[in-house]
Amino acid sequence: MATTGFGIVGCGMIANFHAEAIKHIKGAKLVACCSSRREAADKFAAANPGTKVYGNLDDMLTDGDLQVVIVCTPSGAHLEPAVKAANAGKHVVIEKPMEITLKRCDAILEACRKNGVLLCPIFPSRFSPANIALKEAIDEGRFGRLTLGDTYVKWWRTQAYYDQGGWRGTWDLDGGGAYMNQGIHNVDLLQWLMGDVAEVCALTATLAHERIEVEDVGVAAIKFKNGAVGTMECSTSAWPGHLKKTEIHGTSGSVIVEQDNVLMWQFEKTKAKDKTILEKFARQAGGTGGAADPKAISYVGHMEQLKDFMKAIQTGRAPRITGEEGRKAVEIVLAIYQSAWTGKRVTLPLVKDPKRPT
Repeated sequence: MATTGFGIVGCGMIANFHAEAIKHIKGAKLVACCSSRREAADKFAAANPGTKVYGNLDDMLTDGDLQVVIVCTPSGAHLEPAVKAANAGKHVVIEKPMEITLKRCDAILEACRKNGVLLCPIFPSRFSPANIALKEAIDEGRFGRLTLGDTYVKWWRTQAYYDQGGWRGTWDLDGGGAYMNQGIHNVDLLQWLMGDVAEVCALTATLAHERIEVEDVGVAAIKFKNGAVGTMECSTSAWPGHLKKTEIHGTSGSVIVEQDNVLMWQFEKTKAKDKTILEKFARQAGGTGGAADPKAISYVGHMEQLKDFMKAIQTGRAPRITGEEGRKAVEIVLAIYQSAWTGKRVTLPLVKDPKRPT
């Protein structure tokens, strides 16, 4: 098997999870890194022996051992490195969210299409075994008609978390708060499970933090194109931070997944595998999944997604999560913001990016 060389641009906290994931993938190798802060890149490379440090992305893209660039810069600074990587013929992985506006998402999609490279927006929750089992049950029609889908990300972030980052909590670089940064994983997850969103009606507020421009709590009522309804609640103001939860209901089934554990798995027509699923994914001791500490997440979801992306590169197929899917999650979040800012229901697709209130 030929080695796939990865390079990371942006050496903040999330880069460490990608590095750990790559270590556990056969045939993958972290070969290069660069950062706007040289000291961050040097520290990152020291923790990952064999990683070459480059002073800038242009130089890194000349590395002959590099096939994939992972973009771990602040959310509103994903476009420029992603386009540069695509123009250099490198496949592109982008941490969530793909970007913070539809216009910027579309520019990334176009660059990747034009250069014939694959694009992978990071959404590791779709690779959780419990969520995969839930998706399979939906696709098998076990819920009957889907009626209600809810997701909750009731997390806690300290004031220090926002103060230390510089870019965190800003519209220009964070692109939003609890929805765009923390909750977008579950925004993506719910639309993957329930189907495309048709309409949103939302409220947001900033209640627990100072010196941030964005929301730290929000509630959104959702109408899906299949007629089902639901809610998306996201917060960084719910002390002490709670495990994220997704609840799916239909006319003949109900499932509740908390983090990666199944709390309920009940169907009108039972199958032999139901007992096994309940036993396999029953509540178990484990991490908090980032509920209170952004560093307290597992690298496993990243590992599974990068493994899938490598297979897509090797076989020429599309990755399980495409750039178009990454755009969908951003569009839903932007629709939620538009509804909260205007006090009106917002239908999807959006015609253009919403304008922030001044």
